[in-house]
Amino acid sequence: MKTQLDLLLTLHTQPAPYLVIAAFLLAVGLYGMIRRRTLVGMLISGELIFAAASLNFMAVNRFFAPEPAIGLIVVLFIMGLAAAEVAIALSIVIAVYRNYGSIKSRELADLKR
Repeated sequence: MKTQLDLLLTLHTQPAPYLVIAAFLLAVGLYGMIRRRTLVGMLISGELIFAAASLNFMAVNRFFAPEPAIGLIVVLFIMGLAAAEVAIALSIVIAVYRNYGSIKSRELADLKR
């Protein structure tokens, strides 16, 4: 029992758990992007992909980069990009709902032309 507890307490010293969680977030985000039918669901999936990229940058920065500030700067840039993406995407979703009465991507046939 003591060895398993020691293993759990030393997980923060290894890059593998962080990279596995980032890969899982990326897989869930890609699956959601493919399977979701509403624009809001696709937006949430895109945010999961951004979270996976941020976690990946932080893990690589923590364990492999000689300069610790570079990863933080990149993650702050990703956070700003995600906030701008959410603001623009939600305004587009509201405009689409006002014009078409639905936010389901399959029902928006007029946008395909």
